[in-house]
Amino acid sequence: MSLLKYLGLPAGVTSSSSAQSEDTDTMRRIASELDALPEDRASHLAAFAYILGRIAHADSEFSETETRKMKEIVRDLGHLPESQAVLVVEIAKSQVQLFGGTENFLVTRRFKEMTTRQQRTELMDCLFAVSAADDSISALEEGQAGQIAKELGLTHDEFVNVRLTYRKHLEALKQLRNR
Repeated sequence: MSLLKYLGLPAGVTSSSSAQSEDTDTMRRIASELDALPEDRASHLAAFAYILGRIAHADSEFSETETRKMKEIVRDLGHLPESQAVLVVEIAKSQVQLFGGTENFLVTRRFKEMTTRQQRTELMDCLFAVSAADDSISALEEGQAGQIAKELGLTHDEFVNVRLTYRKHLEALKQLRNR
């Protein structure tokens, strides 16, 4: 039995809109919690929150500080009330844990299709902000951010420029400074 069916949600939501049909089950699950918002905005927030969850889970766990940062970013950038932001982040985290291996590329590809290059670069900044929430960006998190940047179609220079903002949190550089 699929998770969506278990939760009482239709497994195959159909729509005349091609954009809706391209959304993954993960995005639809999160977006369904935002049904008061326009469909395209809800899908955008769903993908955004999921990708934030991807970076927070790069080390196979969600820290409290990373989760708090995710909620803050989703609330502030998504212009959501606290309770909705909390719900969206918790669902995104759950979806990352359950479907991460199969949904990661699909959700990120869909986010790329619905956004501008500037929005994708801003997401990259948010990814590093979540990673740095605990004052440390591990090699796993940095690697995951690099993978996401590639999937988003960002150049290596764009990735490096965002990463430079957070260089004091990079564990690899901290280790070099401590030698």
